Amino acid sequence: MNGLDWFQAPSLLISLAGLLGLLVGSFLNVVILRLPRRLEHDWKQQAREILLADAQPDAAPATEDAATMPADPTEAAPPDLVFTGSHCPQCKHPLSPLDNIPLLSWLALRGRCRYCRTPISWQYPLVELLTALASATIAWRFGFGWPLAAALVFTWVLIAASGIDLRTQLLPDQLTLPLLWLGLLAALVPLFIDPAAAIVGAAAGYLSLWSVFWLFKLCTGKEGMGYGDFKLLAALGAWMGVSSLLPIVLLSSLVGAVIGGIALAVQGRDRGTPIPFGPFIAAAGWAWFVFGRDLAELYARLFGLA
Repeated sequence: MNGLDWFQAPSLLISLAGLLGLLVGSFLNVVILRLPRRLEHDWKQQAREILLADAQPDAAPATEDAATMPADPTEAAPPDLVFTGSHCPQCKHPLSPLDNIPLLSWLALRGRCRYCRTPISWQYPLVELLTALASATIAWRFGFGWPLAAALVFTWVLIAASGIDLRTQLLPDQLTLPLLWLGLLAALVPLFIDPAAAIVGAAAGYLSLWSVFWLFKLCTGKEGMGYGDFKLLAALGAWMGVSSLLPIVLLSSLVGAVIGGIALAVQGRDRGTPIPFGPFIAAAGWAWFVFGRDLAELYARLFGLA
């Protein structure tokens, strides 16, 4: 048995994918926490430049790269996603490698910072565990090969986007648009669907929620969802085609209504409180991506269509 055959062994492949998922999940926590702050910093920076330009119309245009200009002289730039080490959000103490072992460190420290004993958010172990389980499931479903690699990236981006949307009600273009383009590029091989199906799926995914958004706004005068939801569904359409869109929308709406209603009731909030829809779209899309054929067969059997 050569080295490649070892990786093709199902049990080993699933285990390695789960272990990789733990490591990636630790990085996804960084993305979920830091990316929104960096985006906000950049938006403030851009707004400041526009306001300064409007206030001094005759001034010479700035030549300094916008990425290096501070948004505010008194505001430090947020830490980057890769090169800045992890630290406790409360006491700012740098974390040692032993404090950064996915899942195990949180359990060993009993969910508290080693240095200031501040409770550590449940988000950290949950994202790591979710990423590990989802990655192992992908390995079980697709086996060794390029579809596995693509499906893992698809899964990790959905988890990061969902975490950010839950925290901030923001679906960053920096995640949804690359996911869309990766789906279109994967169709060139093709790994899952052909290019025509990916293009039609992406267009239909965007236009379907875009139409619902404007119909709802014209009828109620309110915005029922954000533009990030359109882009996310477009990305899912690029990966799975137009036939997946209706099941994804129906499943995400059903789960969102149930879980969202329960969450509002538990928190004592009224029904007008905004609820991020992106995580439900992402969860439904991932479920259909992995189990779509099984779910379709189950539906057919339940309603006598098989």
